[in-house]
Amino acid sequence: MAEFVNLEVSDGIGTIRLDRPPMNALNRQVQEEIRAASRAATVDSSVKAVVVYGGEKVFAAGADIKEMAELTAGQMADIIGELQSALGSLAQIPKPVVAAITGYALGGGLEIALGADRRIAGDNAKLGVPESLLGVIPGGGGTQRLARLIGPSKAKDMVFTGRFVGAEEALRIGLVDEVVAPDEVYNAAVRWASQFTKAASRALAAAKASIDQGLDTDLNTGLKIEAQQFAALFATADRTIGMESFVANGPGKAQFTGA
Repeated sequence: MAEFVNLEVSDGIGTIRLDRPPMNALNRQVQEEIRAASRAATVDSSVKAVVVYGGEKVFAAGADIKEMAELTAGQMADIIGELQSALGSLAQIPKPVVAAITGYALGGGLEIALGADRRIAGDNAKLGVPESLLGVIPGGGGTQRLARLIGPSKAKDMVFTGRFVGAEEALRIGLVDEVVAPDEVYNAAVRWASQFTKAASRALAAAKASIDQGLDTDLNTGLKIEAQQFAALFATADRTIGMESFVANGPGKAQFTGA
């Protein structure tokens, strides 16, 4: 068991739980524990979908500034790649991932949530990238993932001003996908993740890879990525199961094995 971040598995859903009270500050230990939990969720075949959750009061209020303030430019240059890859490790999980956001998701906390495929927020949520108020910029992927998600103009507004965005505005600009009562955030995330516990896991992984990799390139290259992923699925047992079930019984009745 890690000290601050653990993966709990139940009924096909892996919950990556951030637990460093009071604000889940993301020091280097927490960052590495997030990376380890993401890797564990990836390799555990019993995990079909993932929820990342910071608890009932806060998701994560950002980096541990006391720790970061002691670093020189050279030291930060040495570790920034590790910081980016740790905070972005959710994006590398080849399974559906949903961030369940209560309270503050700021700086590195929001950068973690940006690595998820879906974000569900409590109506008390406050999201932001306030690094400019500290004299720096988002360094854990925030400038890149935020602009891709909500567009460059809205991302620049958030990054330049450092302001906090409430849940309703976050929903309106596409920063989150659903807003619920704070005590329903985790349950709503589990409901979304539960859709995939009996799904064709390899097909979902191929879909995620096609979309994410395609966003990083031009249309023609993206179409080639899609074609490769599509063709490769014809070697899976689930493709055979799915197509035979469709022919015999119609859509939506296949019993997939994940193979």
